[in-house]
Amino acid sequence: MNRAFDVLIGGAGIVLASPVLGLAALAIKAGDGGPVFYRQTRVGRGGEDFELLKLRTMEVGAEARGAGFAVNEGDPRITRVGRLLRRASIDELPQLWNVLRGDMSVIGPRPTLRYQVERYDERQRRRLEVKPGLTGWAQVNGRAALPWPERIELDVWYVEHRSPGVDLRILLRTPLALFRGTYKGKTGGWREPSDHGRT
Repeated sequence: MNRAFDVLIGGAGIVLASPVLGLAALAIKAGDGGPVFYRQTRVGRGGEDFELLKLRTMEVGAEARGAGFAVNEGDPRITRVGRLLRRASIDELPQLWNVLRGDMSVIGPRPTLRYQVERYDERQRRRLEVKPGLTGWAQVNGRAALPWPERIELDVWYVEHRSPGVDLRILLRTPLALFRGTYKGKTGGWREPSDHGRT
């Protein structure tokens, strides 16, 4: 049932989003002539790696400069077109393809990087029991404005309480969450458990 839902939503989403993706691709290419898509290895269900697909919003080779994987608000590595795409999370639309491929689900914890997963404690690793999602419980309850441990705890809560009713609540609240900030600070969203600062 979940897979059928993912295929249905993923397929319909790609069709509906294709005009926006086409315009975004033209804008990115016209901006600096670089590649349209950005690929990054993320960790999926069971700790398996997969290739996450996004529209490129930063300069080519940005990971090797500045804050590395982290992206701060006002980061000079973000292109002019990239700022517009990030504002409404349009850069995330290619992940509908990840959903169709089965790497991701429509709903689930957002996929994180390997170095972050390696620092999970036993309870936090529970978020790897389900496929990562386009949107999730942590996304609609604060997103990047929450401290890192709190976001993970919300994801674990979802794993322990997931149901069609919870998924429906997430879907209904996702449009508003899309327009909240996505910047995770200089540590890429990671904070030590004893650090309760905002990300």
